[in-house]
Amino acid sequence: MRPQAPFRFAAALLGLAASLATAGQPSATKKATPTPVNSYRVIQAFEHNPEDYTQGLVFQDGVFYEGTGRNGHSRLQKYQYIKDKKKVLQSVDLPYQYFGEGIAVLKGKVVQLTWQSERGFLYQASDLKKVGEFSYPGEGWGLTCDDRDFYLSDGSASIRVVDGDKLLNAHQYAVKRTIEVKDQGKPVTMLNELELVRGELFANVWQTDRIAVISPKTGEVLRWIDLSNLISPMLRTGQDSVLNGIAYDAAGNRLFLTGKLWPTLFQIREESKKK
Repeated sequence: MRPQAPFRFAAALLGLAASLATAGQPSATKKATPTPVNSYRVIQAFEHNPEDYTQGLVFQDGVFYEGTGRNGHSRLQKYQYIKDKKKVLQSVDLPYQYFGEGIAVLKGKVVQLTWQSERGFLYQASDLKKVGEFSYPGEGWGLTCDDRDFYLSDGSASIRVVDGDKLLNAHQYAVKRTIEVKDQGKPVTMLNELELVRGELFANVWQTDRIAVISPKTGEVLRWIDLSNLISPMLRTGQDSVLNGIAYDAAGNRLFLTGKLWPTLFQIREESKKK
């Protein structure tokens, strides 16, 4: 129901009085400081199989572990670079019905997720011999770990922290807590490949050239890394040819990145963006 004229006049007087009363006072709402956005510098480039649909990447003890996706093409492989040339050490294929996803290496075991099958696999890191399976609800996207537990993404703004002892020893999936990722209070969705780097959680956002650097304790985005033009658009073979692969060499303090169907794996250094 529309208000009558006298009521509208009274309301206007009250509004004017309130405006005068607050005139000159500082605003209660302050403009939020934008989340910092950093850039990068390429340190070195290595050859990478352009047919590998990269879903997970790990570097440990001088060796890369890589999980790839797509039905009929999903595999887990282990390789190293000798004089800048890639040498595959071991490789195991997933059965056709599984679409491989993120991987992590912890306590001598490799854990590999699948996309929509709600099934994960465990392997010995030494020879990639399969040693177990486990089930979990929902989709599996990215995976990383600290020295105790696993961090699992599913394309939402939530990252599940999964009990490492139960997963590795009993092959049981148990969530200890959930991290809700936000930037300036807004949920950040489409979180994909994950990597812990010097205590910070790096998450690549699917279908973008950006990595969110997240506090594992609060879920707040601390900064972004803009990786635009890391690879030439001429080398992107399609819509799926996107950034997806983060690995960190803790001993050498080196950060490696690649993407789905990319012909190159890069070592980069994060740098402050020039204004």
